[in-house]
Parts: sequence; structure tokens; C-alpha cells
Amino acid sequence: MTKIDTSDAAHVLPTPSHTVGPFYGYALPFPGGGDIAPVGHPDTVTVQGYVYDGEGRPVPDAFVELWGPDPDGNLPKVDGSMRRDPATGGHLGRNGVEFTGWGRIQTDANGHWYARTLRPGGRGSHAPHLSVCVFARGLLVHLFTRIYLPGDEAALGADPLLSRLEAARRDTLIARRDPDGTYRFDIRLQGEGETVFLEFT
Repeated sequence: MTKIDTSDAAHVLPTPSHTVGPFYGYALPFPGGGDIAPVGHPDTVTVQGYVYDGEGRPVPDAFVELWGPDPDGNLPKVDGSMRRDPATGGHLGRNGVEFTGWGRIQTDANGHWYARTLRPGGRGSHAPHLSVCVFARGLLVHLFTRIYLPGDEAALGADPLLSRLEAARRDTLIARRDPDGTYRFDIRLQGEGETVFLEFT
């Protein structure tokens, strides 16, 4: 019989009563949630990163939802992200052809997420960006933010949201291009380097 020293909190595994929900692992994930771009599309980009809590620890059971326009700045109006099997009612995933502009990705055990989507085009006075919704345990209300992709510095400088933020805060909304060609965007829920979150009224 193994005895656990309960006086050392670091060695006690959390139970449901120790953590704050809601929990998102049931029924919400679906096959191909992060594969938003049609297979083989030339404007495909990969955006990836981590979700961190206020102490800088990865959040292993968060959800990141993305919405984005196509490369011409048009919002897609097609169905198809969550097709169902008519016989079983189960999810079939995407058909791999139509661009719906929407994806839902669950973080892995290390808090990592990634999505393959199309590089968004600009809309009006706004620089090209992906809209983001974050769900995580302990968040009773989901959070909204944006991911701006670097490349067009003039558009970023003129964006009405980015232009209202001081440099350090603005940088939390702009992805970084990594040497492998992917875009890195970490989401910090609170604390030092907290991501700018938006409130819609």
C-alpha cells in the first residue's frame, strides 16, 4: 500500500472537487477541428501556440475556436465543418473541400494547439486577422481576442484596435513567424504578458 503525504500539495492529484469547471472534453471536440483550410490550398497557413494560466502553466483542457475570412476578405457562408453520418449520427468531420472559416481545437496535455487555415484577407479598415474565442476551466465566461498575422506592417499600424494599444499590449495580439514558416500565438489568460481580450456590448 502506497502512502501519500497529503501535507505536500504538489503530490496530491486534483479531483473534480478541487478544480473549477466547466470541462470541455466531452462532445465538443470533433475530427479535423483544426483542419480549416481545404486540402492542398496554396494560401494555407499553420497557426499554433500554447494556452497558459496566470502562473504560466499550460492549460491541458482548453478550447480555442477560430473564425476567419478567406484570402479576399470574404466571410464564408457554407456549411460543412461538422458533418454527421446519417446512419449513426456520429461526426464525419470536414469534407476537405469547402472553406468554412471556422475551427475548434482542444489543447493537448502540454497546453498546445494548432490549426491549418487560410491566410485571412483584410476587411474594411481592419488589418487581416483571425477572431478567437477561448474556453477553459475556471472561465465561467469565454474570452474573445484576435490573432493578427505579421507581413503587412502598414495595415497593422492603421488597424483601429491595434492603434489604440500601447506597444507591449499590442504585441500580445500579433503572431510571430517561426523559422519553420508557422505562426506562433500563445494565449496567456492572466498575469504577466496577459493577452488582450475584447468585450462586446
